[in-house]
Amino acid sequence: MIVVMRAGASDQDLAHVIEKIEALGYRAHVMYGVERKVIGCLGDERGKAQLQSLELLRGVENVVPILSPYKLAGCQLKPEPSIVTVSSECAIGGRSFAVIAGPCAVESEEQILQTARAVAAAGANALRGGAFKPRSSTYSFQGLGEEGLRLLRLAKEETGLAIVTEIMDRYVLDQVIESADILQVGARNMQNFPLLNALGSAGKPVLLKRGMSATIEELLLSAEYILAAGNPDVILCERGIRTFETATRNTLDLNAIPALKARTHLPVLVDPSHGTGVWSYVAPMAKAALACGADGIIVEVHPRPEEALSDGAQSLKLDKFAALMNEMKPIAEAVGRNLGRRNAECVRA
Repeated sequence: MIVVMRAGASDQDLAHVIEKIEALGYRAHVMYGVERKVIGCLGDERGKAQLQSLELLRGVENVVPILSPYKLAGCQLKPEPSIVTVSSECAIGGRSFAVIAGPCAVESEEQILQTARAVAAAGANALRGGAFKPRSSTYSFQGLGEEGLRLLRLAKEETGLAIVTEIMDRYVLDQVIESADILQVGARNMQNFPLLNALGSAGKPVLLKRGMSATIEELLLSAEYILAAGNPDVILCERGIRTFETATRNTLDLNAIPALKARTHLPVLVDPSHGTGVWSYVAPMAKAALACGADGIIVEVHPRPEEALSDGAQSLKLDKFAALMNEMKPIAEAVGRNLGRRNAECVRA
């Protein structure tokens, strides 16, 4: 339920309503608008009748049911789009179109520093790189672990790029937080609910990727776990879903971008690398993502994809990434977006 306060309701009125909400066993989530305040009542939906009686309290205009199962991720409680500000040169949402680029996995100091320098020069906002890698085969390269995190810190020190890296398990959360500016939850962990709950108190933005067979509602319900646990900075990512098609690694569901925008205030990224699995398809789909309303892309870039230990076939070479950034400039201008690091709109929503 949503409790809408009257315009001009006093702080005392607000505090009294919150007290009553909590006395009924709910958690109050206050949103401060320009003219009025709105309180979300989070908890067991079986008590809706009791919450309706809050209309009788001083300062309350009305009490409205939240129809969607995702309360904090939906648009009813927060209709205006959110902006996640990561650093002075990395904002996701608003007019900014963020570009996150880097290798699938951190492999060596030379590899990650060469890539970081190149993507920074091309205008990327953040560097992606996996220190811990979930792989379908137990015999595949699993990442460098702690050494990979150290190398990501080196890349940040030299280039100033924000760092995006995957968190696979809540037990290494403190370790990853020391190096990462954005904590990525991969497709295989989208419904790892203990991990999502732990990320609620991480104090860092979370990039939540859609599961390979997950519906849009399931993605939003997973985001709700993080939001309800106390972390407002959640970024969604469409990375392709599993279908009957075999010409591409996944089917990149760009329908999901307007569908998500109609349902949530959270910013939405697109991963054209995992979405296609073919490097030559990445640039067209990245440009399509910009055109259809996404708030940014996360792209795999490697200095020598043919030698990559993970996902080389879908990685752009350094010069191809620079060319993509140039090709996206007129599209960004046409749709009114600020592209990349030099044009980041870093403001808190």
